[in-house]
Amino acid sequence: MRFTWIAITLMVIYTSCKKDDTGTPVEPPAAKDTIKSDLSLEFDNRIKDDELHLALETYTTEIYAEQFTVTALKYFISNIILTNTGDTTYTIPQDSSYFLIDENVYDSRFANLKVPVGDYKTISFVLGVDSLRNINSSMQTGVLDRTTSAKEMYWGADSGYIFFKLEGTSPAAPQPGNVFSYHIGGFGGAAAPAIKNQATITIDLTQRGIAEVRAGNKSNIHLMADISRIFDNRGQPVRIADHPVITLEEFSSNIAYNYSGMFRHDHTEN
Repeated sequence: MRFTWIAITLMVIYTSCKKDDTGTPVEPPAAKDTIKSDLSLEFDNRIKDDELHLALETYTTEIYAEQFTVTALKYFISNIILTNTGDTTYTIPQDSSYFLIDENVYDSRFANLKVPVGDYKTISFVLGVDSLRNINSSMQTGVLDRTTSAKEMYWGADSGYIFFKLEGTSPAAPQPGNVFSYHIGGFGGAAAPAIKNQATITIDLTQRGIAEVRAGNKSNIHLMADISRIFDNRGQPVRIADHPVITLEEFSSNIAYNYSGMFRHDHTEN
């Protein structure tokens, strides 16, 4: 009887340690896909606390007291990254991370995303387009399609995209037409170092409401973009009379510095 119990015990141990017939350890079942839900970023263009109205309202710069009217405003948002309250980051897939905000097209103010459910405390994005998509034509699709949606936001293969376009009129700008025009780009250069005007913006959501992304629900992060900061950033103010036209030149970096600080979080709708 004692021998029989020993034999049974050894057989149980052998069986529990045995691999499957293929000689490969049996793997646990695959984890279920991460649940994702809807999150949007809303870019609300303003002049200080006032709504921006194209070609209708006259505004005045604070530092140099120059009057101006905005007739066009467009800019690219890309490379979006969110950080949750557990300090885990989620990067929006590249093919879903490019948006062209056009003040003349209402729906373009929303960047619609799919993100894992969770509570998000910060968001960062780039104003501009990264170097790879400036030089690789096969990746210039969607809002980056330079034959359609980005037709007026692309200089050419050497200079790439216009990241930020602000056009208008001002008595401070010269005749004819009193037109000012700021077309800001510069991806760092393809063959040689050049101006680089992409700006990375990080927004803290904790003071005015984190994004509580839940399955079956949609959250919206409402951001204000104060265009007056282009002129009235006290570190690098811009005088229209001195700079009515700015393109791919050294002073364009002043505009890039200013638009990096024009965004603020107003509230979150959960």
